[in-house]
Amino acid sequence: MAFSNLGYSMREAGHHFRRNWTTAFGAIVTIFLSLFIIGTFAMGSEMLTNLVGDVESRVTIQAFLSDDAAKSDVDALQSKIEGWDNIESVTYKSKDEALEEYKQTMSNKNAAEAVAALDGENPVPASLVISLDDPQLVSDTAEKLIADADFVAVCDDPDNVSASVQYGRGTVERLFSVTNYIRIAAVVLVALLTFVSFVFINNTIRLAITARRREIAIERLVGASNGFIRGPFLMEGLLEGFIGSVLAVVALYAGMGYVIPRLESSLQFLSFEVPLMHQLYIYGGMVAIGIVLGVLGSAIAMRRYLKV
Repeated sequence: MAFSNLGYSMREAGHHFRRNWTTAFGAIVTIFLSLFIIGTFAMGSEMLTNLVGDVESRVTIQAFLSDDAAKSDVDALQSKIEGWDNIESVTYKSKDEALEEYKQTMSNKNAAEAVAALDGENPVPASLVISLDDPQLVSDTAEKLIADADFVAVCDDPDNVSASVQYGRGTVERLFSVTNYIRIAAVVLVALLTFVSFVFINNTIRLAITARRREIAIERLVGASNGFIRGPFLMEGLLEGFIGSVLAVVALYAGMGYVIPRLESSLQFLSFEVPLMHQLYIYGGMVAIGIVLGVLGSAIAMRRYLKV
């Protein structure tokens, strides 16, 4: 489409909208529904990714220490672990802190009665709580810790060092397996929905162009170039894609504003918030996809009418 034909194409696209508003409305609704579904899954995938990241960030290693371990040895071990790869932080948790955490965690399970029955004794060991940069490497870090001679010297159970290192091995492995499958499934699903949406949009625009095939034939008979004929239809596809995508963005934004606060109030221990920049990427992507689908759908649908 030549730049000189841009004004003509825009005027003709406006005329087509008014004269054939039903087909234009059908294309807009198709684009709106398709992009709303794609956007919903994209936003859901982003929420899930953030949720998984939040859960993964809580994966830590607890290295239990002997009550007889010298504080200097524990401090030296802590400094040594902090120098390892994939270590975000190492925090010392005293016996009193560990017992208090137990009481808070088990507040609904008669923890106070259990603690009172100890008669002043504190059987909970001190520990080093190790947070990781990449939680998926937790097993490697745990094995490295178990094999470390300095840790063996201060661990809670030197006869069974593995018992002094806990990170929920089976649970963590299942968590990472499930989250990896979910991430892959989300990407495949969004790609599939985009393809299906393109097929529906192409067919809708094809029907609209078929309804005006006589108009196209007359323009060809009077010597109009393919670019001149194609211009208004491409512009119409662009407008339909833009309007449909903007409507989808507005609907998705309103839906997110309604759903997320209710999810967070129901599941307060989880975070469903999607960063603003990621939301803008998704909304901008929806508008871009809508425009591309509208223009590309029109161009492909017109090919059969512009063959020499």
